[in-house]
Amino acid sequence: MIHWVIEFQREIYLAFGQQISAFAVDRSWTAYAAFLPMGILFGAVHAMTPGHSKSILATYLVGSSASMGRALLTSMALSFTHVTLGVVIAAFSLPLVSVALGSVGRAPMLESISRGLLGLIGLWMLWRALRHSGHHHDTEEGAAFGFMAGLIPCPLTLFVMTFAITRGAPEVGVAFAAMMMIGVALTLSTVAFASVFFSRQLIRLFQTRPRLIDGISRSIEGVAGMILVVVAIHEILIR
Repeated sequence: MIHWVIEFQREIYLAFGQQISAFAVDRSWTAYAAFLPMGILFGAVHAMTPGHSKSILATYLVGSSASMGRALLTSMALSFTHVTLGVVIAAFSLPLVSVALGSVGRAPMLESISRGLLGLIGLWMLWRALRHSGHHHDTEEGAAFGFMAGLIPCPLTLFVMTFAITRGAPEVGVAFAAMMMIGVALTLSTVAFASVFFSRQLIRLFQTRPRLIDGISRSIEGVAGMILVVVAIHEILIR
């Protein structure tokens, strides 16, 4: 499966390169616009590969007993930040960025900041579970989590933007990245909805025993918070 995904991405990337080269010559948006929808598929398939904070997203949503609406908002915030950061880094491409953020396609400093912030959210979830308080989660918390999880820039977006910029067509790189963002959001939203559905089904099994449900909910949130803390510490220490 992973081999097929990698090959599929390679084919689309090669086609993208041809389209960019053609656009650099004739500046025809008509021909390029017909290719743009492939960016959605490209982003969706790319998001299926390891990474993109899918497991962290699922852990948070299950632990926080999120609604479908908040799950969608969280996944969209994650996708937007993940792709947009790649565009911004490639567009400005300052020496400071290349030195401070690390090797091509990666940003170790931002990755550490992202994981550190997620670790703080994990501590907050763990404290809330141990405090036996009501589980109130607003949309701002979900959006903030998505932003923090998305602070790791998309390496493929960096490559796409860099290629477009070197061909003198940054605008088409941005357009393709926007389509990729939609595709990434579709995949992450699917993960988010599946996580919320699983959480609801688990709670529904014990709906006749409210005190047990409360205990299970607190336990799930506590475990999810602990996982976020452990993952954050592990990923920061191994860098």
